Amino acid sequence: MIKAQIFDISRGSFVDGPGIRTTFYFKGCNLRCKWCHNPESWDKRTQMLFYADKCLHCGLCERVCEHNALRDKEKCVACGRCAEVCPHRARVLMGKEYTVDELLAIAKEEEPFYYDDGGVTLSGGECLLQIDFAEEFLKALKENGISTAVDTALCVPRETLDRVLPYTDLFLVDLKALSPEIHKAFTGADNAVILRNIAYLSEKGARMWIRIPVVPECNGTMEEMGKMADFVNKLPVERVDLMPYHTFGINKGRALAIEMQKFSSVSEEDLKEFMKLFRAAKGE
Repeated sequence: MIKAQIFDISRGSFVDGPGIRTTFYFKGCNLRCKWCHNPESWDKRTQMLFYADKCLHCGLCERVCEHNALRDKEKCVACGRCAEVCPHRARVLMGKEYTVDELLAIAKEEEPFYYDDGGVTLSGGECLLQIDFAEEFLKALKENGISTAVDTALCVPRETLDRVLPYTDLFLVDLKALSPEIHKAFTGADNAVILRNIAYLSEKGARMWIRIPVVPECNGTMEEMGKMADFVNKLPVERVDLMPYHTFGINKGRALAIEMQKFSSVSEEDLKEFMKLFRAAKGE
């Protein structure tokens, strides 16, 4: 039976597509965005996060660990027993396997709240890396009359898109930068396949929203935003959202022993000027 690694489930979401939605966050990502707010999504495996500032050194975790992993992290098997007994959530197990039927049951339970074109969004990480599960889950959702959205960076083969196109009502496309050198420097990957996939979805008549993280040190310049606007404005994109950088990922990175880079925040004035460049930009 096919299963997916999910690291979070957001019920009643207003930010992952139209209306009220349930968002399922898939583990695994092939980009390494330096500003990422979900670094716990990078690795497909179940992981243990340790928030040292919350630890009171009560010793409960050591008592239940059968692998002596608190003293030797290499021995950790991510069983989650330490997280279960931690009274202050200093230890958090991230990642759990679900079947299609299990996620579908959650979606159907939430269905009465899917107002205003609401439904289910597959997010991540990069949900399309778990393509066998994503295809089956999206198909099951459509068969049950539930609207679907896929939040993706589109750094995947075209064949992957062909498998989910019949069952996806909306693609939420994360566009990081248009200049290849900027994209590679800040995400670790070239953007050629991403740009081709955006054009391909447009040719196929797919409904698309473009979501752009605004990071001053990366893409937050009039020059780079202008390049992205020139590209996006030629497409039948329904909506463009500019999302200011925030620091939510830094503490989670620290809990994973990952050094996340801190950036500056875009000013309200610059953000307003950037929005003027995009034909379909939506303000707050």
